[in-house]
Amino acid sequence: MKAVDVQVQGCYIGGEWKISEKERLIEVKNPGDGSVLAIVPRGDKEEIDLAVKTAKKAFLSNEWKTFNPYSRGKLLYQAAEIIRENKEELAKLETLDVGKPLAQSAVDVEIAARYFEYYAGVADKILGETIPVEPGIIAYTVREPIGIVGHIIPWNYPLQIAARSIAVSIATGNATVLKPAEDTPLTTLKLVELMEPLGLPKGILNVVTGYGYEAGAALSSHPDINHITFTGSVETGKRVMESAAQNVVPVTLELGGKSPNIVFADCHEEQALEWVLKSIVQNAGQTCSAGSRLVIEKSIKEAFVDKLAALMEKLSIGPGIDNHDLGPVLSKKQFERIQSFIDLAKQDGIRIATGGERESVEGCESGYFLQPTILDNVPASHHLAQEEIFGPVLTVTTFETEEEAIEIANGTPYGLVAGVWTENGSRAHRVASQLQCGQVFINHYGAGGGIAQPFGGYKKSGFGREKGLEALRNYTQVKNVAVKF
Repeated sequence: MKAVDVQVQGCYIGGEWKISEKERLIEVKNPGDGSVLAIVPRGDKEEIDLAVKTAKKAFLSNEWKTFNPYSRGKLLYQAAEIIRENKEELAKLETLDVGKPLAQSAVDVEIAARYFEYYAGVADKILGETIPVEPGIIAYTVREPIGIVGHIIPWNYPLQIAARSIAVSIATGNATVLKPAEDTPLTTLKLVELMEPLGLPKGILNVVTGYGYEAGAALSSHPDINHITFTGSVETGKRVMESAAQNVVPVTLELGGKSPNIVFADCHEEQALEWVLKSIVQNAGQTCSAGSRLVIEKSIKEAFVDKLAALMEKLSIGPGIDNHDLGPVLSKKQFERIQSFIDLAKQDGIRIATGGERESVEGCESGYFLQPTILDNVPASHHLAQEEIFGPVLTVTTFETEEEAIEIANGTPYGLVAGVWTENGSRAHRVASQLQCGQVFINHYGAGGGIAQPFGGYKKSGFGREKGLEALRNYTQVKNVAVKF
């Protein structure tokens, strides 16, 4: 199954690949068959400290100060070209590392390239303003880089999120220390390797592999970091925020969701079925913005769920490298966590409309394959409808009125994304205005890859925004200058 000969040299610090002298290593495994893909360094406080200090020195250097916005934009455009030139290798590597179908990894590669293009176009357009004060005074603002930014990257979309992190950091003139997930670091390392010939000053981009509780904790608590961006669980996000607070460092947190697709009886059924399905099986449901709750009008629920179950049962399940519809979940730990939710459903008498079992795939007996699953008639207050499962498991809850639909949709600790399915335009906007979440899709889900659209959550889904122009607020700080003449 191994389609790419993976060679990882080590952590990337100051323009050099460094192997840990402590012989502390991490095995990176293929979730499709359990085979070892690569061995990477188990970086910790020492490597993080070196990377941060190297980044700080590079950020303060004359070389970076004179690396003007046009030059940064040009470099980012070149990075996008290099990503596309290596799209097949990157897609295969992402699939082997994460487990997702090859077609989905190919989309991830294109989105990564688009992030670089998008922020390339922004680099020389980060503008200040003039402020009317009084005669004889000119007041204006400038947006300056925030400094040394730390990124702690999740395992589910490593290439996409590494690309958006690196691109916006360079565009805004910052230096970066990035800690990829220990389970899926390979495309991040490959991306940095591909960018080496572009001429980025050494030390502006650094990558340290390692565990979250070691390297991630050291990064979030480092006194020379000026901003931390973290994507992951609520509990880990709390620890990141607590660590950063000790140094009075701002954070951007994206902490997952329990996102509903709200389906009204007057929806376009075929479109709704298509996107409800896609939004829960993409990357085996291991997506923070997955449409993991179907909140549906009672009068159409039974027929809709039957059709949805039939579509799920037609999906092919197998290794992502063979481009099946559904690949494995990431690991044994992840599989067991998802299975515990399904076991709870069985224990509490929740109807399983389809799925709910491990899928046996010939030749991949060690892979973590799970049938896509529908848990039907789940009470809105039930643990299954409240907690993020992070797998291809959909809960179904019914409503009878618009007000009830909104109450159910808002009735979890999360508030990341929602889908609204109705042909009634007034209702669509009315419902969207009352949803407590950072992003609402009407008669679609995940439009346009999201590069230009701000992304982030309400409530325990976190705060701050990534993507689009809104992300620039995280990576710049405003200085006001007032001149009397």
